[in-house]
Amino acid sequence: MSNFVLTKQHLRKILIFCFNWKKSVAEAHRMLVEVYGDTAPTDKSCREWFRRFKDGDFSVEDKPRSGQPKKFEDKELEALLEEDQSQTQEELAESLGVTQQAVSAREPWE
Repeated sequence: MSNFVLTKQHLRKILIFCFNWKKSVAEAHRMLVEVYGDTAPTDKSCREWFRRFKDGDFSVEDKPRSGQPKKFEDKELEALLEEDQSQTQEELAESLGVTQQAVSAREPWE
């Protein structure tokens, strides 16, 4: 069984692929829903990402914003650690789309 953990960044890279293949937002969204179901981003979210790509911004990371930091599930962290226990906190944080401090506070070896 695969330990692959689907992240928002993976989905956004798929959106870049669709954008570069000149797919419409509706087509890209349909494809993601067909493959990933409820995990797929909303149509509105896909539209926002396509707008960013059209503006030349191909970063798949969220833009910094004020407010509460992103949360993640322990099972996501555990799956990444099962895949490769030698990953640094920074690498884990990047994979999860959170800060290194968020990973540090949740690491099972604390």
